[in-house]
Amino acid sequence: MTTARFDELIHPATRLSLVATLAAADWAEFAYLRDRLGLSDSALSKQLATLEEAGYVATERRLEGRRHKLRARLTAAGRSAFEGHVAALEEIVAAAGLATG
Repeated sequence: MTTARFDELIHPATRLSLVATLAAADWAEFAYLRDRLGLSDSALSKQLATLEEAGYVATERRLEGRRHKLRARLTAAGRSAFEGHVAALEEIVAAAGLATG
C-alpha cells in the first residue's frame, strides 16, 4: 500500500509531467522526453539533474555511433515518491469533493 505523501520536489508541473512520463517506461531517451514535454535541452537537463540529485532519477550516457545519447529512468525512491505524491493529490481531491458535495 502506498503512503500518501505530498512531495514539493515533484509537484511543479514540469517535474510532475517528467516523473509521470518516466513512471510509464523502463528507460526513456532524452529526445523523447524533450519532445513529449515540449522543453528545451537545457530546461530538461536542469530538471533531470534536480531529480537525479534527489535520488529520484538515474541517467545513463551511451555512445551510439558517433553520438552520445542520454536516457533516464525512475529509481525505486523516485517511483515511491511519485506514487505517494499521486496518492496525496487523490486525497486532496477526494476531500474537496466531500466538502462541496
